Amino acid sequence: MPLVCLTDFQAYAQKHLSKSTWDYIEGGADECFTRDDNITAFKKIRLRPRYLKDVQEVDTRTTVQGEEITAPICISPTGFHCLVWPDGEMSTARAAQAAGICYITSTYASCALEDIVATAPRGLRWFQLYMQSDKQLNKQLVQKVESLGFKALVITVDVPKLGNRRQDIQNQLDLKMNLLLKDLRSTKERNPMPYFQMFPIDASFCWNDLSWLQSITRLPIILKGILTKEDAELAVKHNVHGIIVSNHGGRQLDDVLASIDALAEVVAAVKGKMEVYLDGGIRTGNDVLKALALGAKCVFLGRPILWGLAYKGEYGVEEVLNIIKNEFHTSMALTGCRSVAEINQDLIQFSRL
Repeated sequence: MPLVCLTDFQAYAQKHLSKSTWDYIEGGADECFTRDDNITAFKKIRLRPRYLKDVQEVDTRTTVQGEEITAPICISPTGFHCLVWPDGEMSTARAAQAAGICYITSTYASCALEDIVATAPRGLRWFQLYMQSDKQLNKQLVQKVESLGFKALVITVDVPKLGNRRQDIQNQLDLKMNLLLKDLRSTKERNPMPYFQMFPIDASFCWNDLSWLQSITRLPIILKGILTKEDAELAVKHNVHGIIVSNHGGRQLDDVLASIDALAEVVAAVKGKMEVYLDGGIRTGNDVLKALALGAKCVFLGRPILWGLAYKGEYGVEEVLNIIKNEFHTSMALTGCRSVAEINQDLIQFSRL
């Protein structure tokens, strides 16, 4: 039977991946309340369709940071793609290039950055950076990704310390990860930089350190993990170029707002001075429409990409992207939107339940 929606890929991945890999991908922090709320929060939003509009031609194209993408559906940074498919991030990059969308490559990619770029040279790539305690290492990495043609830096702000992921602790995943990293390092010794080493994340990195980062790169800086108007206002003050509203897929601090519930507050706070994106809980084309109606410029997919990768490598990721892009096209047509620019808050209302 063909897989027809994103949750079909989830079921396939759960059946075919090892328990520790599945737990690592699906796990959340503590009781996993926020992980699950990311999805259920979308169901509290109802659509208000408009009919008798000419929707013969529906255009899903938009732009992020001035670069055109085929739909406002891109790929979030997730680490260790080689856990689910041998080619890892190289397969993900090829699928993103074929789909004409942006792929944010993780600091903890399990393939060398040069290989990811070489396999999908025309792809739109951003780089997600965990700020390391070693400043020189940060500088080297930033300069490397800039020279490799990455178009933006995405700084993850919600990991001054790793969240309490109970299943990973039970599975002693840190041990398994270190073994994996060690194997990868030994095969990549020709590379001057050990991308695969779990360097300590800098828990002291704060707002005032952004100016140092801005001084060493011409790339736009996007902050991932902002959930409040206070931090959104500080992002404007510090001249960053974008925000990804995100709670790390519910993997960091449990009991925070679902991403979709935090979105409107952040959008209102930036007053149109930067693009705002959303990550967390997107499973259908309707979810994409709802996020855009609440002011997101684009959404990013995390776990569903790994499910597609587990299914059939780059072709599985392409299938996942095609399914949700087609669903979004249908959602636009059935609500009377001919272009992404026509999607606005009048299309939604919050359920009173």
